Amino acid sequence: MSDHAPLSFAEAPNDCSQCPRLTALRNRLRQDHPEWWNAPVPAFGDHHAWLAIVGLAPGKEGANRTGRPFTGDASGEMLFATLTNYGFVEGAFANDPADGINLNGAIILNAVQCLPPENKPTGAEINNCRHYLARALDSLANLKIILALGKIAHDSIIRLSGARLSDHKFAHGALHNLPNGRTLIDSYHCSRYNVNTGRLTAEMFEDVFKQAIYMSSTSRP
Repeated sequence: MSDHAPLSFAEAPNDCSQCPRLTALRNRLRQDHPEWWNAPVPAFGDHHAWLAIVGLAPGKEGANRTGRPFTGDASGEMLFATLTNYGFVEGAFANDPADGINLNGAIILNAVQCLPPENKPTGAEINNCRHYLARALDSLANLKIILALGKIAHDSIIRLSGARLSDHKFAHGALHNLPNGRTLIDSYHCSRYNVNTGRLTAEMFEDVFKQAIYMSSTSRP
């Protein structure tokens, strides 16, 4: 079941200053919107999870505002609907942290914990945040499957695993056996743009969850 702060030991500090560009944006938003979260967004979900879902970064009026991944804007609607369909959600998702939902068997993280301008982190910013992602994933003792939402999340996971990107190319629905015995599954990001343009449909997204459930039942010990 979800903890309030399932991986508090692995999170970036609220005033992390590793990335000057992201720090400057955060400070501006703290002035403009002092009621928002405006800090690195922590993981949400079950610290006993077998499935980790890794997104790109907080959205400006989504997680950066609410403090919960994929909550507060359109990006989480397909994700949480699909998680609900496959039994990972306890409660009713209302796109607001006050909805009080919990996750069982799944946890949601981001490759970059702070809001990047125009949702486009630089390579250096992704690299700066990777050790937080590594610490989080390494702490999940029951983790079998990692679902990467988009190429940036995919690349970060491959890099931290020590594998070569040239041997593990991103493609929707692609499976990658990682050196630590876990399996990485790729999906297009469930962003509003991808959903509205039809690049990612509900059926396509459900297919990757079906893959994850199947692979979890056949994964290596």
